[in-house]
Amino acid sequence: MPQLGETVTEGTIIRWLKQVGEEVAQDEPLFEVSTDKVDSEVPSSAAGVLSEILVPEGDTVDVGTRLAVIGGDGAAAASPPAAAAAPAETELQTPAADLEEPAAAAPVPAASAETAAGTDTSAAEPAAVAASEQPPAAAPPAPPAGTGSPTPDVAAAPANAAPAGANGSSGGGGSAGASMLLSPVVRKLIDEHGLDPSKIKGTGQGGRITRGDVLTYLDQQAASGGAPAAAPASPEPSAAPARPAAAAETAGSPRPAPFPPAAAGERDEIVPFSNIRRLTAEHMVRSKATSAHTLVAIEADYEGVERVRRQHKDRFREEEGISLTYLPFVARAVVDVLRDYPNMNASVGDNALIIHRDVHLGIAVDLDRQGLIVPVVRKADGQSLRGLAREMADLAERARSRRLSADDVVGGTFTITNPGPFGTFITAPIISQPQVAILSTDGVKRRPVVVTGPNGGEAIAIHSVGMLGLSFDHRAVDGAYASAFLKALATEIETRDWSAEL
Repeated sequence: MPQLGETVTEGTIIRWLKQVGEEVAQDEPLFEVSTDKVDSEVPSSAAGVLSEILVPEGDTVDVGTRLAVIGGDGAAAASPPAAAAAPAETELQTPAADLEEPAAAAPVPAASAETAAGTDTSAAEPAAVAASEQPPAAAPPAPPAGTGSPTPDVAAAPANAAPAGANGSSGGGGSAGASMLLSPVVRKLIDEHGLDPSKIKGTGQGGRITRGDVLTYLDQQAASGGAPAAAPASPEPSAAPARPAAAAETAGSPRPAPFPPAAAGERDEIVPFSNIRRLTAEHMVRSKATSAHTLVAIEADYEGVERVRRQHKDRFREEEGISLTYLPFVARAVVDVLRDYPNMNASVGDNALIIHRDVHLGIAVDLDRQGLIVPVVRKADGQSLRGLAREMADLAERARSRRLSADDVVGGTFTITNPGPFGTFITAPIISQPQVAILSTDGVKRRPVVVTGPNGGEAIAIHSVGMLGLSFDHRAVDGAYASAFLKALATEIETRDWSAEL
């Protein structure tokens, strides 16, 4: 299992692209792997015949784990134990990350979370790649009720579950969790729900608890009527039943649990969540529960941008091999205006605002309407319009072909989402944590506007006009600061000499 990023410690095999006995060329895609950050195809590090597959589809293993064996003699071997592999054979290792087992989605889809924290599409209009869906598997018997709560992306345990208690833990949630070998994602999920890890059946390697195991446990508790120990915050609180006044919201009382998953009717179709869909739902709900989301919007006149686009688009495509869209102009304006409004390029720390000196610009990319991902343009504030256009197009293309690494999608400080190609009027996107703002660039259309002539008189003209929507974290900045940033951005788009950029 290769290392797919600095923080990646494990990975889940989604699909083997070759079967035992088939020939494999060096650098030919061999399998698909999923982490909590990215799904990607992994090429073979050797040429030969695939003689063994040691880790089946659906299993989550650590970085460095032997996944398969490729022999050079053209003969497909029967699958002997891993220790008996011939010395001449090449061991394949797979990527990993704080990635949890994308166990098959439960038969009933979870209640919808805010579907798109960016119903986002990149300027390069990426089509895309979502993680392969897996068929639902039977869940193990429900443990005692009383410690779980439903989550937006409930999953069922994989069929090859390890025996109960294989993780060998005991004791209460805090002490047991501290002594067990848990990945950061699993530990965070357990802590958020106040669970006792000794009660969760581990199905990972050596009985290790995976993210799918925790979600299955929560689902079973919800189905059996168990009350959550500490329910996660929901973006839209459920209506609580009438109760005595004395029982109302006392200090330390748990928050209302989210609505349980919807039940399917006789004629309803059940479509299990893919891994990327589950992760998106989880991240969106967590973002809404973390940040005080507030929306401001402004109309921007793109007429100056449109004139330059018409003048240079053919030559730009010949020289760069990509279309000249509105997005690089907006991105260039954003990185310049952030210099004057640094608090928008920040994260919320412990009673403090952490201001980032470099602008690492996230660009939300739609994956063929199966999910979205936000690759990051590093040090965007040091790049020209052409450089931004090239890098954004490259990231979008690699996202579509599953060639992003985990490091390509972390470290962003400000994000742009671009639903404009769909003709949207205004969008209220969800912030990509731990950032404090995300900008939406909506549809640009020809509209009548009032313009001022050379002699100071007013007239009606037809210009290209679009909306800019900014969701910001009200913990970090107030409305006046966010509005001033947005006004400065619109002014930059309208008045900059864009011909000089090209």
